Amino acid sequence: MKLELILVFLVGFFMLNMSDSPREFKKLDKRVQTFLDEHRDEWHDWNVPYQDGKILYDLIMEHEYKNALEIGTSTGHSAIWMAWALKKTGGTLITIEIDERRYEIAQKNFRKAGVDDVIDARLADAHQLVKELEGPFDFVFSDADKVWYKRYLMELYPKLEQGGCFVAHNVRQAYSGIPEFMDFLNSLPDMKTRIDSTTSSGMSVSFKKTASDKEKEEQSD
Repeated sequence: MKLELILVFLVGFFMLNMSDSPREFKKLDKRVQTFLDEHRDEWHDWNVPYQDGKILYDLIMEHEYKNALEIGTSTGHSAIWMAWALKKTGGTLITIEIDERRYEIAQKNFRKAGVDDVIDARLADAHQLVKELEGPFDFVFSDADKVWYKRYLMELYPKLEQGGCFVAHNVRQAYSGIPEFMDFLNSLPDMKTRIDSTTSSGMSVSFKKTASDKEKEEQSD
């Protein structure tokens, strides 16, 4: 009898928790979406456009990524999009910003949007910190100094999980360092890259191949 009561309690507990998740996500969606809509035209200081933020959100949601890194927080627009998705996948985001003013503004924006609990914001020089981060990561978004893009990828490629995604911003624009980055990216045999055509700034979206991906390629040859 006691065992039956325990089983009934456990079933009820899990059902209650499962029913809470959709409600919590609905509240989260409303809070973050309202914040983003209210400030839609206010994102300056090197923030990504609204559409680009949505691309990041969709990538994380589609592949259920959980261990994300952003290089270049600015005042937090892209990080909010990513953190919104990561709250649903059960993940976290490390984001790096070198400018103290932008870093402080970003911290306030994270709290207002309601996603600060999954963001580890670092005020640091990414040139040094990226080397020190252990990883592994399954999602990386690079949107800092373009001349360093290649170096960031070189440092993070070994720390990127199979099936993970490396996204770089502004690859269609004439910044110094972009050609070298793209040449190096395309030279990596384990990375499959596409350029997102829905954004004018250009975002390279690169997936690190899994063993299954490689096997399929061998079978198709």
